[in-house]
Amino acid sequence: MSQKPPPKQFIKTSINGTKYTLLVSSAKGGVGKSTVAVNLAFALQKLGLKIGILDADVYGPSLPKLLNLKEKPRSEDNKSITPLEKFGAQCMSMGLLIDEQTPMMWRGPMVISAIKTMTQKVLWKDRDIIIIDMPPGTGDTQLTFVQEVKIDGVIIVSTPQELALLDVKRGIQMFEKTGVKILGLIDNMSFFKGDDGKEYKIFGKSGVKKTAEEFNKEFLGHLPLNQDLRSSADYGEPLTYFKPDHEISKLFEAIAKKIKQSFL
Repeated sequence: MSQKPPPKQFIKTSINGTKYTLLVSSAKGGVGKSTVAVNLAFALQKLGLKIGILDADVYGPSLPKLLNLKEKPRSEDNKSITPLEKFGAQCMSMGLLIDEQTPMMWRGPMVISAIKTMTQKVLWKDRDIIIIDMPPGTGDTQLTFVQEVKIDGVIIVSTPQELALLDVKRGIQMFEKTGVKILGLIDNMSFFKGDDGKEYKIFGKSGVKKTAEEFNKEFLGHLPLNQDLRSSADYGEPLTYFKPDHEISKLFEAIAKKIKQSFL
């Protein structure tokens, strides 16, 4: 009786020019993950880390809008790409290489090729940590990263809504099966504080914290719905960079301190 072949072994490498790699994932779209990723990056920068931000969502890139990036990355040798710099961060996104309204109608192999380009051919330089804004789902992009890149940890972002948490639980199990360390979960859009001072739990209550407890993961904190956070994202001016003393920026800073302790 023939034996089954051994499982394929993947050689994982760090992204050149960076020390640590942090994924920010959600599995579910529409939960504010990209806004969280960018503001978390600048909260880490405030703590003294040199940051890079990689937008890995090929189909729906958000980084150009979130940082108001207009210019195209340069290539000096037609082989490598120089990331853009904004607010002290090095930045890369597929959205910087195409027109803003051009749809990305690519099949899986083309997506994988694009991801490899952004992780292997971008000239990141002297970064303490690169924050990677992951797309929704548990498909080709996620598998390419966890199989080929040395990932030091992943943060999972969700709203407390049960519908979102269904996908979050799938994402947790995917990262566990692929051996990626889950640093913790963030409850985004946790509540809305009205003019009357009351907190309104629009998307439900404590769902993310309960999920963290269910899977024995750390709960990193609540982030409320906030107009200043929303408007800063629309204007391309990250709240944690431009208003570090804002109450929401302070919440990001508290989460960033927990993450930094996980690495350093």
